Amino acid sequence: SPLLFQFCSERYERGSLIITTNLEFGRWGEVFGDNALTVALLDRITHHAHVIPFIGESYRFKQSKGNKIND
Repeated sequence: SPLLFQFCSERYERGSLIITTNLEFGRWGEVFGDNALTVALLDRITHHAHVIPFIGESYRFKQSKGNKIND
């Protein structure tokens, strides 16, 4: 997580950054294990962000369920 934070900090207000994830922001602390660092990271990446939430089941998950039924 410190490396990702450093990368995002260096990109902050210098250029575009695209991030995709299947976790809502509230769960990022679970992944990075450092809540202070996670809050600072989210602050930087969401400052000028266009957040596009997708609601619904993942198409990959749907495909994997279909494959298990056919196996």
